[in-house]
Amino acid sequence: MATRPKGYGLTGEVNRKIASKYDIELEKEARLWIEAVLGRPISTEETAAMDYGQDRLHLELKDGKVLCELINTIRPGSVKKINDSKLAFKKMENIGNFLDGCITLGISKTDTFQTADLYEKTNMIQVINGIYALGRKAPKIGFTGPTLGVKEADSNPRNFTSEQLNAGQGVIGLQMGSNKGASQQGMAFGATRSII
Repeated sequence: MATRPKGYGLTGEVNRKIASKYDIELEKEARLWIEAVLGRPISTEETAAMDYGQDRLHLELKDGKVLCELINTIRPGSVKKINDSKLAFKKMENIGNFLDGCITLGISKTDTFQTADLYEKTNMIQVINGIYALGRKAPKIGFTGPTLGVKEADSNPRNFTSEQLNAGQGVIGLQMGSNKGASQQGMAFGATRSII
């Protein structure tokens, strides 16, 4: 991976703003959930001594293997093949397979992240948001293990008959105001203005 410049001007400002929103507590909750689902720690020998933060999480998830194992634990067979290669494009393929599995489970694309967000560590906040989205969706698809985040809302569609819909056309909503006691007294629209 090439070394990226820190960024100056607007790019640097945007990168600093993204980095300032990173929340270690959310990371810890996501990490604990992943470890509880997998039944093992995700730390490696090189990351075990590091402090919590973007750098540590990036190193632990960068190859995509942990994420693929996670989604296969929640829904077996979501990722057909997990690559063990050290090649960059194979690691990115693992991340892409995880993201495809998330979309197959019904997670919105806006709730996931892009491969570069994780592999190049450009937006680790969105990576954590994607993990939370998977944690919310897991109970909905029948996973009975640990949960993460708030419960996903159930849909509650309304089915009105045509008579009910037509009856609503004759009602003036209160957002429109009220015409009770209204008159045109005091209206001066179109009247000439006298200067004394």
